[in-house]
Amino acid sequence: MKTDNRPFLDWLALWEQGLPEVALEDVIADPTRAAILIVDLTRGFCCEGPLASPRVAGIVPAVVRLVRRAYDLGVRHFLLPQDAHDPRAIEFSAYPPHAVAGTTESETVDELRELDFSDLFVVIPKNSISCDLGTDLEPWLDNHPEVSTFVVTGDCTDICVYQAAMYLRMRANVLGQREERVVVPADCVQTYDLPVETAQELEALPHDGDLLHAVFLYHMALNGVEVVAHLA
Repeated sequence: MKTDNRPFLDWLALWEQGLPEVALEDVIADPTRAAILIVDLTRGFCCEGPLASPRVAGIVPAVVRLVRRAYDLGVRHFLLPQDAHDPRAIEFSAYPPHAVAGTTESETVDELRELDFSDLFVVIPKNSISCDLGTDLEPWLDNHPEVSTFVVTGDCTDICVYQAAMYLRMRANVLGQREERVVVPADCVQTYDLPVETAQELEALPHDGDLLHAVFLYHMALNGVEVVAHLA
């Protein structure tokens, strides 16, 4: 196994620092053809339950600002893929039980629910980290072929956000949809942190939030997702 990873890690840090700031108006040129995805921004990942993370909660204001600005520009498609697990979900063998359907953990965070246009939100329940397998996302996409710009926000950068952005990008590639854009603003996505020492005490797998956030932003960019610092 290669042990000298420092050149790449140094490059990765500079790459992340140099991500461009892009005007939201330049991404959403036609609001009727744009959709905002808000992945798993629920109470169970922000403020209650075993997987709640202050890092994830920290992006809520930025996501709310982005959603408000998109609405003001005329966007009316807001998709919310979010965990609503069966109590016996197989995923609970990998993660602690969380966001069980019908519990407050599975609810959208209050800051989004309180928006005066939240009736436009299309909640897409999911029973795994995938937003497309066994969900209503694919039918929604089939029924809205005019939508060709997707802005992906939420959590976690390396898990559900990654799955969502890569699915949209790969689907467009397979279908030959050259005009489709999948955009991830780095300030509107985040992942949790679990230090090695704490993980060992819990007999869990450690999770370096800063490193994995950067690596998975990079991996999305590597595969054609447009990763930006901020949509100004």
